[in-house]
Amino acid sequence: MRRCCALFVLLLVGLAAHANTPLLWNQPASKQTCPLGDDAAWVEYPGGKACIRYFSAGNLHAAPVVLVMFKGDRVSLITHPPHTIPANTAESQRRQAQAILRKTGLPTVIIARPGTYGSSGNHYRRRQPEEFLAINAAVDAIKTRYGIQHFILSGHSGGATAASALLAWGRQDIDCAVLTSGAWGLLERAQRMRQQRGEASAPALDGTGLPNPWDPLEHIKGIATDPRRLILVIGNPQDRNTPFDLQARYARALHEQGHQVQLLERPAAPPEYHDLLGNPGINAIDLCPRRGHAVKQ
Repeated sequence: MRRCCALFVLLLVGLAAHANTPLLWNQPASKQTCPLGDDAAWVEYPGGKACIRYFSAGNLHAAPVVLVMFKGDRVSLITHPPHTIPANTAESQRRQAQAILRKTGLPTVIIARPGTYGSSGNHYRRRQPEEFLAINAAVDAIKTRYGIQHFILSGHSGGATAASALLAWGRQDIDCAVLTSGAWGLLERAQRMRQQRGEASAPALDGTGLPNPWDPLEHIKGIATDPRRLILVIGNPQDRNTPFDLQARYARALHEQGHQVQLLERPAAPPEYHDLLGNPGINAIDLCPRRGHAVKQ
């Protein structure tokens, strides 16, 4: 009996240590090293495969609706030693999911975009088709694993672009999408930013330096028709990173295709006016319809 208890304690200690181990970035996909358990999904999609990490809070099993969140670009962190990257452990990411759960009342999943927070892939190749295919496959895997019925998507900046890509794949299980400071019109955005920096013109290249980004603005027709779904596009007119007029163009294109959309302006932090103040993305979840749930008043 004592030996059994001792082994159990050792197992708990090992799990705790693993939860606080720094997550690796920009790693190749390996099924052998993809963690088993409830915070990773091994996925295969047309042309590729990936180990996608996710960090959850609340009861996902047979949930009528789950909030899925995508973070913005983290390119500045790629070359940092993993132990120096803020909140770069599974435990830290779960705490963030818990905070969102407390605010929204919804089971929450933070999905790490490829190349970040332990997910395999190359974050330098963000906004290429493989990023969005891997994320879409991970959402499918999570849905199947837990028997989830519907999702609310939330994303900021590049995370908003990722969430909008899931819409454009034609998913019929998305009740709502809250997209803050999103990047659309990707080639035009990149060209404007190069001009602002006084760099040479390169109209065929995204801000990543790669050609042919997968721009959700160009795939609006792929979004499934759903009169109950609400898409919220939230930003600041002075945004110097993801121009607000391109955000408005995305919202207008949604409206023209018959989707229910609202374009909202919110205060943002100078001088970039890109990071919105007061956490409006999470606050706006209250505006979302929730099938099987009463909307909080």
